[in-house]
Amino acid sequence: MNERLGCCAYGVLAGSFARMSPSPRSTSRRWDSSCANASQRRPLRVDPDGISRLLRCGQSGSCRECGNSIEWYVRDHERQVRLHPQELPADQVPEDCRWHVSSGVAYPAGDGSRWCRVPHAVLCPARPVPPSAPQLSGLRRSLALRTRWLLDAGAFVPSAVPSDGPLTGSVACRPARPIVQLLYVRYLAACPVDEIQCVAQTRHRHRCIATVLSPDATGGVWTLVPVSGAPGQLALPSDVMAVYSLSALSYQEQLRWRAQRCVQHDASRTAADLEVADWEPFDALRHHEFIRTRLPLHGRPSGPGCHARRWARS
Repeated sequence: MNERLGCCAYGVLAGSFARMSPSPRSTSRRWDSSCANASQRRPLRVDPDGISRLLRCGQSGSCRECGNSIEWYVRDHERQVRLHPQELPADQVPEDCRWHVSSGVAYPAGDGSRWCRVPHAVLCPARPVPPSAPQLSGLRRSLALRTRWLLDAGAFVPSAVPSDGPLTGSVACRPARPIVQLLYVRYLAACPVDEIQCVAQTRHRHRCIATVLSPDATGGVWTLVPVSGAPGQLALPSDVMAVYSLSALSYQEQLRWRAQRCVQHDASRTAADLEVADWEPFDALRHHEFIRTRLPLHGRPSGPGCHARRWARS
């Protein structure tokens, strides 16, 4: 009897251990259940002939005026536009404020769907209220409350507005936002010329730390040019302004500056852009606070017979 009970107990224990033993390992799966025979993925590359070279992960940011979130998109003529991150119902947005995105390119019109995108300039609480968009006052008020919260928390500092008084010393001789002329167009840079950073993505998926102004390449020259406004504009505050002119460079070199790329990444056509180029089309009336009537110290000619003013051909 005891022998029979022992055999039964041994059989039960053997069956339990058999059920607890691990199942045979499959050769088609790794330890983390991922497929072991998966084909190697091809790295994504930017089309050299495409309109947009920006990656979607690198086009988000915050407004310098209000601190709210924005998304950068390239337009059909290769200029950038800031859009509100969320889509809005098309019936609640004025027709002239509707935008849509197709293949990474933004177009200033609706696409016929029930949803649309809105430019951030219409909603920015730091700008005047547009009279053509009263339906967006509620969203604009919400963004204003978030700006106030960011200011109170110390998480946002608005861009400093230059004082109206005369500037002296090195501040007047080194413009914080210089006016740059390239490809026969004048732009307002976001930082001094020697600090303009390359926007390309490195192999480690970070932004390149090199500057566009390379010691191995020829740079531009500072010159005083007449301030020319658009027909019908009001009187301008000054007659001349300091401009960093790149017109003497080759066409390819000016394209490199316009793309805001360093010498190394300009030669690589497959490297994507991680940030939006900081060039803003210059308007003499709207950007009058950035006009400087003196040349920087390193751009002034010295010695007898030299003139501080050099007029560029317009």
